[in-house]
Amino acid sequence: MLRLKRVPTVVSNYQKDESEEVARRGGGCGRNCLNKCCIQGAKLPLYAFKKLNKVVGDKGLPEYENREPPVSFLDSLLLGEWEDRMQRGLFRYDVTACETKVIPGQHGFIAQLNEGRHLKKRPTEFRVDKVLQPFDGNKFNFTKVGQEEVLFQFEASEDGEVQFFPNALVDAENAPSVVAINVSPIEYGHVLLIPRILECLPQRIDRDSFLLALHMAAEAGNPYFRLGYNSLGAFATINHLHFQAYYLSVPFPIEKAPTEKITSSVGGVKISKLLNYPVRGLVFEGGNTLQDLSNTVSDACMCLQDHNVPYNVLIADCGRRIFLFPQCYAEKQALGEVSTELLDTQVNPAVWEISGHMVLKRKKDFEEASEENAWRLLAEVSLSEERFQEVYAFISEAIATHGSLEDSDGKSESLEDVDKINNPPCAMVTGTQECLVLQ
Repeated sequence: MLRLKRVPTVVSNYQKDESEEVARRGGGCGRNCLNKCCIQGAKLPLYAFKKLNKVVGDKGLPEYENREPPVSFLDSLLLGEWEDRMQRGLFRYDVTACETKVIPGQHGFIAQLNEGRHLKKRPTEFRVDKVLQPFDGNKFNFTKVGQEEVLFQFEASEDGEVQFFPNALVDAENAPSVVAINVSPIEYGHVLLIPRILECLPQRIDRDSFLLALHMAAEAGNPYFRLGYNSLGAFATINHLHFQAYYLSVPFPIEKAPTEKITSSVGGVKISKLLNYPVRGLVFEGGNTLQDLSNTVSDACMCLQDHNVPYNVLIADCGRRIFLFPQCYAEKQALGEVSTELLDTQVNPAVWEISGHMVLKRKKDFEEASEENAWRLLAEVSLSEERFQEVYAFISEAIATHGSLEDSDGKSESLEDVDKINNPPCAMVTGTQECLVLQ
């Protein structure tokens, strides 16, 4: 059994030591949480989205009727409510004051100095060799979040039209999905999407939850608002199903990386492999319907879960392009195969770091940030070429079980020609050169 001392990021103001939790349970709650003790009669804003069946146009964006929604989902609701919580002092630090810069070089990695994110954490025995682990209600989970940290409920509309209810009764019997703040934010607008929160689902993707995440990306309708997912063993620190999302108005390096088509599904989903990027990964895009795209990606994720392969997912381009990264960094870390130099940075390469947004905790690392350093860290995340081929083989088999895969010639392509991408790019730029400062 591989165990790693993990210091989890505090995502809620109610994430306490287990001894405090036990004491509180003994004396009652009284803190207006989302658990059964407080949820009865609670009211929260409710955004009911229209289910999308089409993915249309050259841009592949969801098609809406020409009618204004009752409230702007991203600007007025999500970001507006997020700023309200910031004004109310619910965050552990002001993330908007964190320095951010684009590192010079071919790929444009983004570096942020976030010294507050690693403070006030509690050590936890975190198991890294099992992607699927049962939910444990005795540990911190999102039902313990205070209702003031929840921005709104996010559900499919019952009448097929977008609706907004500013003060809707929480239907505890039907386990609502909610959007809540992350009190230790990485970026502006950093939130958590928690599907069916009261069902207390462990951190594992299923078809319904992934489709919900795609709908959120589509509702935002802004390519700079992205959603991410970390499995257990790939730097998820809370075993309660959730996605993360935030707004950053600069392209991620992964979004600019070249790709090569491998195959496509009968449902029109194109599957490609990443080229010239330090982490091997797959890209899914297109599809005759949003459901086609969602099912294809979620089937791939469930396959990785069943094979105990840690992974990260980035949902980009308003939900029309999804990146999937099987990874092995935590395993290497537990086995002592990661250099002390990389470990000293305290960077856990989860979905945002893999996508090219490097969240650094030491000023020294921020000042010396270079493309070479970023590439060297991410290269440790990637599966070997041989292992990646093995993983893709059982992913393609799993997807084919639900719908045939074919390339333009009607044949599936192997990954034997995956380029050697673990080596750093030819022209490296050191961190001593001037960087573009964003904040």
